[in-house]
Amino acid sequence: MCSVHDTVELEKRGVPATVVITSAFRKAAEFQFRGRGMTGHGYVELPHPVSSLAPEEVRVLALLHVDEIARQLTA
Repeated sequence: MCSVHDTVELEKRGVPATVVITSAFRKAAEFQFRGRGMTGHGYVELPHPVSSLAPEEVRVLALLHVDEIARQLTA
């Protein structure tokens, strides 16, 4: 999984990238993108927290967002 820093570095090299965060980290991600000159860069936001989810719940959550991730990587 990419961090905001990794996403920015990959994008600078022409490699499509996105970052998956939980809602608790939205402001931090936006701040980091802005600080790296990529204000408005997309990211995929999941509900917080995810660490307490059972494996099947994580699978369902991932399937709910897979299209959004694919869109961001192919836009």
